Amino acid sequence: MTMMQKFLGAAATLALSTGAALADPAIIFDLGGKFDKSFNEAAFNGAERWAKETGGKYLEIELQSEAQREQALRRFAEVGANPIVTTGFAMSTPISEVAGDYPDTKFVTIDGYVDAPNVLTIGFTEHEGSFLVGMMAAMASKSNTVGFIGGMDVPLIRKFACGYAQGVKAANPDATVISNMTGTTPSAWNDPVKGGELTRAQISQGADVIYAAAGGTGVGVLQVAADEGILSIGVDSNQNHLHPGKVLTSMLKRVDVAVYNVMSAGDAMETGVITLGLAEKGVDYAMDENNKDLVTPEMQAAVEEAKAKIIAGEIKVQDYGADNACDVLSF
Repeated sequence: MTMMQKFLGAAATLALSTGAALADPAIIFDLGGKFDKSFNEAAFNGAERWAKETGGKYLEIELQSEAQREQALRRFAEVGANPIVTTGFAMSTPISEVAGDYPDTKFVTIDGYVDAPNVLTIGFTEHEGSFLVGMMAAMASKSNTVGFIGGMDVPLIRKFACGYAQGVKAANPDATVISNMTGTTPSAWNDPVKGGELTRAQISQGADVIYAAAGGTGVGVLQVAADEGILSIGVDSNQNHLHPGKVLTSMLKRVDVAVYNVMSAGDAMETGVITLGLAEKGVDYAMDENNKDLVTPEMQAAVEEAKAKIIAGEIKVQDYGADNACDVLSF
């Protein structure tokens, strides 16, 4: 088997050898892999839903290194995949360098930003969803101290942290929010051991509810929280099931819906910039049988009221991504 076959699979190799164009979409999963139980896995679930409902096929790759980013984009474009969906802000620069060379190919960046006529940028109001789970954390806390553990220290993750802290303070102005980031390199997304260490450190400071926005690293946060008898909050995918009765809720970031929608649109996909917020059901909090006994009717009523007010514009949640500042949390 050639390296090209290993990279793209037999169908793509056939297209290369015959000159035929694949009408199939492709998806590039960011570092951490498609089974990270978080961001990438949400994207995978959206692609799988599209494939099952339509009978279609898609090409895919799980990145193993930074060097593969541009290489993956070019190889998928060369075999005619369309659209090419990417996950993670780190794909922005590679797409900006590649998109102009393939004007007939449509590219999608989820969480990044690229200003090009054949690129769709999809963003989310993570700060709004994080505000809601922050309220829940404050209301569930018995120690009046809650925690946040992010992955790579970048503005996007600070956006989660800032929204969370605002929600905590809205529900309990006297609460303390402890915040840590896992690291400053992409490895911060896939370090559950470090996530566990940070969780223990925050518990030692009194935190009894900890929100993890850290990709695969967050799995370690949720595990240690469950082992130590405190509550955790998941992110991106619904992670309530990972530790039933011990995960207070999960901040849903509907990457799965974004991927499903663009794959469904295919060649007709419109480019530009879209933002999915509470009103579009792009972010939310998770309720199911795994956390129903943890969330009181009073908690849910308060969060639903806040959600309605955010959608109506009556509550403004500060957006670190826009302001580059957070009035209620120091980094």
